[in-house]
Amino acid sequence: MDMGENSPPPRADGASERRRVCYYYDPRIFHVDYGEKHNMVPRRVAMAHGLVTAYGLLDDMDLLRVAPATEEELMHAHSKEYLDFLRGLTPASYDRDGEVRVKAKKHKLGKVWDNRHRCWSNDNPVIHDLWDYCLRYAGGSLAAARALAGGGYGVAINWSGGMHHACRSEASGFCYVNDIVVAVKALLGRFRRVLYVDIDAHHGDGVEAAFRKRGRVMTVSFHQYDGHSFFPFTGGVEDVGEGRGRYRALNVPLEAGTGDERYHALFKPIMGRVMEVFAPDAVVLQCGADSLAGDRIAGLGLSVRGHAECVRLICGYNLPLLLLGGGGYTINHVASCWCYETAVAIGKEIPDEIPQHGYQHYYQSQEYKLHYRTDQGGHVAETEHMANVKRRVMEHLEALAAELNEQPEPEPDSDEEPPQAAIGIDGGALLEQSPSWGEDPVERLHRRCGEVNLTGFLINLGRNECLKRSKVGRMPEAKKQ
Repeated sequence: MDMGENSPPPRADGASERRRVCYYYDPRIFHVDYGEKHNMVPRRVAMAHGLVTAYGLLDDMDLLRVAPATEEELMHAHSKEYLDFLRGLTPASYDRDGEVRVKAKKHKLGKVWDNRHRCWSNDNPVIHDLWDYCLRYAGGSLAAARALAGGGYGVAINWSGGMHHACRSEASGFCYVNDIVVAVKALLGRFRRVLYVDIDAHHGDGVEAAFRKRGRVMTVSFHQYDGHSFFPFTGGVEDVGEGRGRYRALNVPLEAGTGDERYHALFKPIMGRVMEVFAPDAVVLQCGADSLAGDRIAGLGLSVRGHAECVRLICGYNLPLLLLGGGGYTINHVASCWCYETAVAIGKEIPDEIPQHGYQHYYQSQEYKLHYRTDQGGHVAETEHMANVKRRVMEHLEALAAELNEQPEPEPDSDEEPPQAAIGIDGGALLEQSPSWGEDPVERLHRRCGEVNLTGFLINLGRNECLKRSKVGRMPEAKKQ
């Protein structure tokens, strides 16, 4: 890519050129358990992978080799003190050692008193294999970013990533380490400007905080916001970054019940202007699925198609694109969404009817359809809140445009290496030549049950056929005639 060229406009039909897509999946994340009553269920990633497999989408992508991140790589986003503590933290050490609990509280791990709601919370529980989990989902986003930086792929996907709340020295909002920050910094080694877009229902506060004073990264977050009770309580429209990052943090606060039409009425023109003004060379899109209708925590009310329309629009700019997961707490809806968005990234339309596979019973409530029913209603008028938000966001973009006209080339920050036109990444080394995932335990059970049922059916069929022949053999000659 020519580093100096402006971002191309999206295609009028919303489609993108068919590009090479790579995909990351680590089966070990299947086993991660936040606890029985916790809203976060990492198994949703295995469910999404089950759908991707059942629809045959793996044949259209290259599979990235499972490669957990290293502590050194995580230090691009987090303090050494925090990572050292996180590495040694286990449920046993937390339970038996009061000093460990005190340190954990400092880093917002385990049970923490919530002053806002006057109660104890356990958003970021001390779980088994916590350090391994962090290395694995962050490693996926880093591997995907490196695949894009190597130049061989147009789109890279890691649905286990997208943990946008984690901060430099503390966990937050179910997120322990911020894989997005690590991935963006890897992309900055190749690309002049990187755009981060967040369509999770919650403000992408951790990513914004990491880059709010920097000139080469722009963060744009579309999120539910009421200013006082919806986590993380940040992301007002006047939050625009500071210093060299002024106007490079863009926030689009939305009302509960926004729905597809009103969401797109903001997303499309705002993102169109962002692309014109900031002219990124690569994009990271966090596809948190808690913005879907029916989510257990949030209430933006998007349909699967409405959510995926945002992915389709960004794909249409034909820039190197990293797709990540994020929030999403009605797990069948999450899996449906990420599977469909995988198909959108590939450029393939898939049937609404969910194929038979090991997780199919999870989709009974949505009638085994990928696109479950949502109440979008008819035409929805623009609200006063929407009009005010759109006006202020566009004013911020005009201020950024004026600033970039004066100084179009962003200078690397003191701790950044300047971008290289080509970096030495062996794309083949990133790929999984012969996937050794093994079979998903749920899929194996489904297959084995099917084998038992089929065997029983064939045995009974054979027995019935023998009985028929036996009866025919015993019939009188006259009756046979």
